[in-house]
Amino acid sequence: VSYNSYVILDEKTVVMDTIDVRKTEEWLKNLEKALNGRTADYLVISHMEPDHAANIQKLCAMYPDLKLVATMQTFNMLPNFFDIDRLAERKIVVKEAQTLPIGKNTLQFFMAPMVHWPEVMMTYVPEEKLLFSADAFGKFGTIDHDDDWVSEARRYYANIVGKYGVQVQNTLKKLAGLDVETICPLHGPILTDDLGRYLDLYNKWSSYTPEEDGVLIACASIYGHTEQACEKLADLLKEQGKKVEFVNLNRVPVSEAIGLAFKYSSLVLAASSYDAAVFPSMELFLLELSHKNFQNRKIALMENGSWAPTAAKTMMKYIEQMKNITLIEPVITLKSRMNAQNEEQMKDLAEQL
Repeated sequence: VSYNSYVILDEKTVVMDTIDVRKTEEWLKNLEKALNGRTADYLVISHMEPDHAANIQKLCAMYPDLKLVATMQTFNMLPNFFDIDRLAERKIVVKEAQTLPIGKNTLQFFMAPMVHWPEVMMTYVPEEKLLFSADAFGKFGTIDHDDDWVSEARRYYANIVGKYGVQVQNTLKKLAGLDVETICPLHGPILTDDLGRYLDLYNKWSSYTPEEDGVLIACASIYGHTEQACEKLADLLKEQGKKVEFVNLNRVPVSEAIGLAFKYSSLVLAASSYDAAVFPSMELFLLELSHKNFQNRKIALMENGSWAPTAAKTMMKYIEQMKNITLIEPVITLKSRMNAQNEEQMKDLAEQL
C-alpha cells in the first residue's frame, strides 16, 4: 500500500499529514526537497492513525514554529501517541466548514467522523477545486503499478471502512455541495478523471448496494468434495446466464473474499463441517462480514458432513445477525460427496438465484 503526504506551497507552506514510521527517512528527504529551503508553517492532521501520523513529533521538533491544524478530537488523542513541546500554543482547532487562508488559496475543513476513526477530517481547497480526502477514496496496491483501481479500492473500502456505511453516506452528502475536480487520498493514486464513477461506487458500497447482479460462491472445502459441488453449481448458474465468481477461502486472503462479497448481489456459502461447527476459514469469513455490517443480499447455504453435518447451523448464527438477508432454500447437505438428489437441489437453487 502507498502512504501519501502532500505539501502546499503558498504564502504559507502546509504539510498534509506525515507518514508511516517505516518510511520516515525517505519521506523527510522528499519533504526537504519539496520545501526547497522554506520552513513548514502548518501541519494539517487529517487522521491520527499511525500509518499517517507517526512523524508528528519529529516534524514539530524540526520546525519549532510549526502550527498543528486539527479537530478537537485529534488534539485529545494526540497525547496518547506523542509528547509535543508547547502544544497549547501550537494548536489550531478547526470546526465544520471553518476556513484557514494560506495566501492565494484557502483551506476549508469538513468533519468525517468514523471514516474510519472519530477524529477524521477532510480538507477542501476551493481555488483549486481539490479535496484532500483522508482515507476515503484510497486503495491497496502501489501507485507505480497500473492495477485495477476498482477491485483494490473495493477491497480497501470493505475491509477498512465497511462497518461505517451510515457515516460515509453522511460525509458524501457534505461533499455533494463542493465543486471537486481532484481527489487526493492518503492511499493510492490522485484521482482526476471521471470522479462521478468513484463517487457512485462509494455511494453503493456505503449503502450496501451490490455493484453487480451476480453470485459469489465462497467455499471452504477439506478434501475437495465440497469444491466439486461448488463447481457444479457454478456451471448451472452460468447456464442460467448468471455472472459467477468462485473464491477458495482456504487459499485466498479473507480481505479479497470480503471485497468480492460487497461486489455481488448474491452469496453462496459452501463449507465442510468441522469440530461440530464449520471449517475455520468459513467462520473467519463470516465473522469479518458481520463486523462489516454486511447486508442487503441473497444468501444460499451448502454444507458437507460425513456423519453429522453442522456447518449450515453454524453459518446461520452469523447470517441471522445480518440485516435484510433473503435466505434461498433449500439448504443443500452433502454426505461426503454430492449425489443425484443434491444435483436436483442445485438446479432449483440456481433457478432461484
